[in-house]
Amino acid sequence: MDEQSAIFKQIEKYSKIIIHRHQRPDPDAIGSQVGLAEIIKASFPYKEVYVVGKEIPSLSWIGQMDDLASRDYANALVIVTDTANAPRIDDRRFDNGSELIKIDHHPNDEPFGDLMWVNDQASSTSEMIYDFYQRFSKQLTLPKKAANALYAGIIGDTGRFLYPATTARTMLVAGALMAAGAEAAKIGKRENEISLPVARLSAYVYQHLQIKEGAGYLILEQETLDEFGLTEAGTSAIVSLPGRLSEVQAWAIFVVQGDGHYRVRLRSKGPVINELAKRHGGGGHPLASGAQAADHQEIEQIIGELRALTKEK
Repeated sequence: MDEQSAIFKQIEKYSKIIIHRHQRPDPDAIGSQVGLAEIIKASFPYKEVYVVGKEIPSLSWIGQMDDLASRDYANALVIVTDTANAPRIDDRRFDNGSELIKIDHHPNDEPFGDLMWVNDQASSTSEMIYDFYQRFSKQLTLPKKAANALYAGIIGDTGRFLYPATTARTMLVAGALMAAGAEAAKIGKRENEISLPVARLSAYVYQHLQIKEGAGYLILEQETLDEFGLTEAGTSAIVSLPGRLSEVQAWAIFVVQGDGHYRVRLRSKGPVINELAKRHGGGGHPLASGAQAADHQEIEQIIGELRALTKEK
């Protein structure tokens, strides 16, 4: 039995299903989570289906989270979407159910769960969830709310179809979701909008970005975040900006955290960066990864490794 068939069998079996995703979610994390939940709800109205994790106000338009007690995990099937490794799963109760399933499109460097379906060639986990629906479309229903959530996830992880992970299959899925009711223009507008503080931070990025041998980098300290009235979470909208510069082949944005270490967001137009990320407590896709830097010494080390990669191109 293949992975998708095994997962479908478990969804049929359990009367209670709880779906998790990763911490600090992006549109694909919530889109795949909510999209799968809405498909199951529409297909099996008698089942209890919940989505859990920290509520993110800026993404609540995709779907809102449920508030569950720990006792609710008894005899439940738990599914985790769009999460490469167990430490990143939002809500640590994910292991309290009867069975755990992983559905993800990141490289499977840290397997977890009783069942896993991983496709690192997919543009997004939301695309995978549509593929799952299509595979079992005789038994499953795709409601408009699911179509909207999955479309939001796909355009989020493909940068509105600009990133190399976008394939002909991705475009076919996007079209099918639109045919199912996804409001493409409305969703695209929501994901394209930024607040005034983020707009001002965007200008700061272009003014202060350092570029050496095709490698771009920027360090955001607490005083800078305070100046623009932003938290660390509010900086996600500026991560793609350096990629618009023809002089930049790969880049890193270092954002200070509450305990003094730095979250590192790594992106690339060509050089493979996920091995660099793994050396610094992270990982991810070949062209989009995350890592950690303990201090400025490690920041300099990461910048040096990034420059070495861009020099090779």
